[in-house]
Amino acid sequence: MGTDGQGREDWMGTRLDDFNDFRGRMNGRILGEDHPAIKRFFGVDTLTYHAGALDERTKEMLGLVSSMVLRCDDCVSYHILQCHRLGVSRAEMFDIFSVALTVGGSIVIPHLRRAVAVSDEVEENARRRSI
Repeated sequence: MGTDGQGREDWMGTRLDDFNDFRGRMNGRILGEDHPAIKRFFGVDTLTYHAGALDERTKEMLGLVSSMVLRCDDCVSYHILQCHRLGVSRAEMFDIFSVALTVGGSIVIPHLRRAVAVSDEVEENARRRSI
């Protein structure tokens, strides 16, 4: 990731492409070691977001709130991508952000800023693809 010349991370442009490429490459590398506990954890993580008593969309929204409160920007980006894929609207995203901010407090504000930037980028990419 680059910076905007003022020391801030550049969240636009190829940031999401870079994120997805790195995530996929490193997940492949990690799982390629065939370590049973790590593979099992990754499997549980994947299964957690499958539909059950709660649908996949709801679980991704819960994952996004949790990730914001835990201040994991990679997880926030991932869950924003999944929420977008599942049709979560902009208004719903801001409700999600509001819950995270209320639960997590002011320490979540920097992650809220980055979450809005990622969400904007995802929407802009989708808009460009539909033109």
